[in-house]
Amino acid sequence: MFLLPILPLAQAIPTSPAQELIIQPEVPLPENELDVPPPVTTAPLNTVMQPQQVRVLPGKLDNIPVFNSNSPEVVQTEGILLSTFPQEDKPVPSAHLNFPFKGRFDIFAHHIAKAKNRHETRTLFQGIIVYNPNSEPVTLKVLQGATYLTRPDALFVDLPSYLENRSGTVFAGPGSRITSDVLRGYRQSILPAAIEIPAMQSRMLMNLPIPVGNVTPSSNGRSTLMRMSSSNSVYVASLAMFAPQTKNGAEQDPTLEEWENILNTKGLAGPRDLAPTPKDKNPLQKIYGRVAGVAEGSEWKAKITDNSRTDYLTIPKRGESFSYALSTTDTGTFGTGQIQSAKMLARYPDTAYFAHGNYGIQYNLTFPLYNKSRESQSVSIRMQTPIKANTESAGLMFYDPPENRIFFRGTVRVMFNDDAGKTLTRYIHIVQRRGQQGEPLVNVNMKPGERRLVQVDFLYPPDATPPQVLTVRSSN
Repeated sequence: MFLLPILPLAQAIPTSPAQELIIQPEVPLPENELDVPPPVTTAPLNTVMQPQQVRVLPGKLDNIPVFNSNSPEVVQTEGILLSTFPQEDKPVPSAHLNFPFKGRFDIFAHHIAKAKNRHETRTLFQGIIVYNPNSEPVTLKVLQGATYLTRPDALFVDLPSYLENRSGTVFAGPGSRITSDVLRGYRQSILPAAIEIPAMQSRMLMNLPIPVGNVTPSSNGRSTLMRMSSSNSVYVASLAMFAPQTKNGAEQDPTLEEWENILNTKGLAGPRDLAPTPKDKNPLQKIYGRVAGVAEGSEWKAKITDNSRTDYLTIPKRGESFSYALSTTDTGTFGTGQIQSAKMLARYPDTAYFAHGNYGIQYNLTFPLYNKSRESQSVSIRMQTPIKANTESAGLMFYDPPENRIFFRGTVRVMFNDDAGKTLTRYIHIVQRRGQQGEPLVNVNMKPGERRLVQVDFLYPPDATPPQVLTVRSSN
């Protein structure tokens, strides 16, 4: 019998544990790969076609609302990044989406501070403010959560494509690090376990800097992911403010009153990102846009079987394989027609129509493998990053060698019974480039008639680019 290990609900972790690996020079912060066309290469890339069927991923996103603050990505003016407050009595009503949260919800935020020049390096603060509109106090809990800067917390270091990550100290970029922490059920100690908000008052959930420094490049990013629970309705806003200064010019942390002033007097922060391509248009290059709003769906949970009438997944014949696409958008379904992008419950008109990329969303996928054949077979499950396609073909296309563009960097948890029947849990940090076939997350040797349960669990990391696939393969 396969037993899943019990994970901690919210084990507090220190703010900046040491990274196990030697830090390499930082690379520039990545652009939104969804909006960036492939670069012009000086030499043709060698493509490899692997014959394998791509199947629809069973299951669907749950209905947990997600406060998703990702536009504008680069912030250079003060103002509102995302507000779900009511519009009444606000000077810029359109900056407020009037969406209350109650019970379980998530908060995801990713923004970059970038100095306009060497002399304008004043620290940008990001604040997340929560308001209780009720006549009784509200208890707001952080169940799991983490927030990291690019510098110095989580540099984009050059890592191998496959590394064991038992203790969570292997990461590349803040997106990789926050998803690894939340996957393990951690709450970073810099975040409160709970906040009591009096009736008709606000409290700061987060009030943290994004320092840029005076070196080149003068930019820095902060990524945040929190799983929340509220005892009653609350409104949430993500705000940007340059550090207040004393008479002597020294920077200091903003106060609650100063944040409330931003919320109640300012419009949207800028500069604004590119607006998405209208839904009824089909240009050569589609602009997805960045997300600022409330998305629906925190987790995609599925038991992957042959069909709805069976409780097992028949492994492929020897030498064959099949795949399940992950985080698909409307231009990359591999012929399945399945779009996994979370829908938006509320959004600003100049931001994305869907939460393309599903950043911070957890994929919890169970594979009840079954060897129907009369001979033993070696079966692997691997993550792959094929060349995006929107139509069905004879298989998946890869590059050999992969293109030098990182499309995925994050930690995957795999739980399974080994050949001796022992339950194992592995955390593996994966870095994949466009067109990379990937290495096995797990290998199991299955006797005729044997069943084996494998669970693959990960949160889709920011700074990654969909789509990926999970491939089940029987070796020769």
